Amino acid sequence: MKKTLVFHLISHASGELIEMLARNAVAQLEGVHLERKLWKRVRRMGQLPEILAAVADSPGFVLHSISDTDIREAIEAACARLGVPCQFALEPLISRLAGYSNASVQLHASSGNLFDEDYFLRVEAMKYTLAHDDGVASDDLADADVIIVGVSRATKTPTCMYLASRGIKAANVPLVPGIQIPVALVSPQAPLVVGLIVDPARLSLIRSARLTSLHQSENTDYSDFDALRKELLAARRLFILHGWPIIDVTNRSIEQTAAMIIDMLEARAAHQP
Repeated sequence: MKKTLVFHLISHASGELIEMLARNAVAQLEGVHLERKLWKRVRRMGQLPEILAAVADSPGFVLHSISDTDIREAIEAACARLGVPCQFALEPLISRLAGYSNASVQLHASSGNLFDEDYFLRVEAMKYTLAHDDGVASDDLADADVIIVGVSRATKTPTCMYLASRGIKAANVPLVPGIQIPVALVSPQAPLVVGLIVDPARLSLIRSARLTSLHQSENTDYSDFDALRKELLAARRLFILHGWPIIDVTNRSIEQTAAMIIDMLEARAAHQP
């Protein structure tokens, strides 16, 4: 029985070279089937949220040919946070050539003429979001523009990454049964907190697919419908208790959810002195 290897291919150009490398590499592996997802002409930070959201939803091996320093660092940092392997397509060739020729490695940076205040805001927002993903640094959320709270697989991470591409510092905190929420969420100085919920039947399918991709047993409360229903009910009660706005993401795209949050942020700013 063949194993399926999910390959996320991220190219700065047409993608032909990186796709050829992936196919030839997998051809050397016995009993492995390649399922590839290709993104071409990736040259802007704003393109990353959609890509990273796909990686988060369908973890696999990330192979990229991005030499632009900021974009490459963002991709590799995000992959590290998501726990997926990431490889620059020209490594270890570049390192070995550098050692052989005794030359330093110089990555490409975007033209300074393309940088503006909005660009740097997006870069800083992306760095903040990656550093505060999935409950990381949840005791230090004062600098966030918005905190997204929800159960596992409720699209928190891709929504935050999309918001970051718009220059919004978004942190996300997972709700785990039996674990207390961070004190920072309920402090008087807390930023906007938004709760995400999803239909339990839909969530059960998503989590079952996630377990299958990880080759783990589905016979667990993680994807059990009744357990999920109770988990989501507890989440909704928590949101209501603290007066946090709730968004049902069941039939909404990441862009639609993010647009609603942006509207909330704008309304909040309009009422602040």
